[in-house]
Amino acid sequence: MSRNPNPDDHSAAPRADDPAPGGARAGRRRWVRRLRRVALGLVVPAVVVGAVGATYEGLAEREDEQRYPAPGRLVDVGGYRLHLHCTGTGGRTVVLEAGLGESSAGWATVQEQLSDGGRVCSYDRAGYAWSEPGPSPRTAGREAEELHRLLERAGEPGPYVLVAHSYGGHVVRLFTDRWPHLTAGLVLLDVSDENAITALKTAKPLLTAQFTLESWAARLGAVRLFGGALIPDNAPPQARRDRPVVYGPGSLTAAGAEAAASVDSAREVQATVRPGAWGDKPVLVIAAAGQPPGAIEAQRRLAALSSRGRLLVADSTDHYVHYAQPDLVVRSVRQIRETR
Repeated sequence: MSRNPNPDDHSAAPRADDPAPGGARAGRRRWVRRLRRVALGLVVPAVVVGAVGATYEGLAEREDEQRYPAPGRLVDVGGYRLHLHCTGTGGRTVVLEAGLGESSAGWATVQEQLSDGGRVCSYDRAGYAWSEPGPSPRTAGREAEELHRLLERAGEPGPYVLVAHSYGGHVVRLFTDRWPHLTAGLVLLDVSDENAITALKTAKPLLTAQFTLESWAARLGAVRLFGGALIPDNAPPQARRDRPVVYGPGSLTAAGAEAAASVDSAREVQATVRPGAWGDKPVLVIAAAGQPPGAIEAQRRLAALSSRGRLLVADSTDHYVHYAQPDLVVRSVRQIRETR
């Protein structure tokens, strides 16, 4: 029989907060309840904000067709439509191919100036800006096929002077390889190096994740409200004005799909490289200034695929040569268009 000298003293009795097994379980339950309340306090506002943002974006997108109408027309290329914007008349038609994450709006300044001397067409690859999404994977080879169908079905005859920036170089190079008789000349602006496979493998998951996050942010209305940072410096006023469409969810999703297929696209281009691949077509390669010697040498090798290929290093270090030096690009395109 245990003795308790003071029957009113309960200090020896177990308490709920004693480090006994029962007390520990009770303590854990209290912490779990607290964590659940904290999580609920974070998740519920996030869900509410997300729902409000998605609703706002959905309503705004329905108004975009009236507020930001396509400057060109939509052409069916096999169950989905691509936006084609052609201006000017006469001469060899110039076709403008944008880089990764960019669209026809990025060519507005160049197109306006070139239209004085002949026909010029810009367009949006599938999913970008005013174009409808297309089938996957979004490789440059598939996009070259789509460009061919687009021009053919739109009744825009070749041969064409193909002008491309960055990733767009892959598309026009594959177009030239498959339809050499439809390519009158090339102007390539700081285009991607198909041999940079190792760098692409490293960058691909990062780029894909970046565009995926940005596309989700766009679907919640964040890009519409705060998306100015997505627009490159010196972008044409039209691209800034039409930002909700040009840099909207569709464009960001399309860019992510192209990034995901970037290694395959580079390998497609690699398979076309051979000495004299472009014969005597007039070719002008323009590289941004300030690049490492190896990058400039890669652009020089590209120009050498034609016996009439030349390399020009721009004054600007800006990768977006047509934004920083549109007059240089316009002069270069006119020169190639007039070369016979």
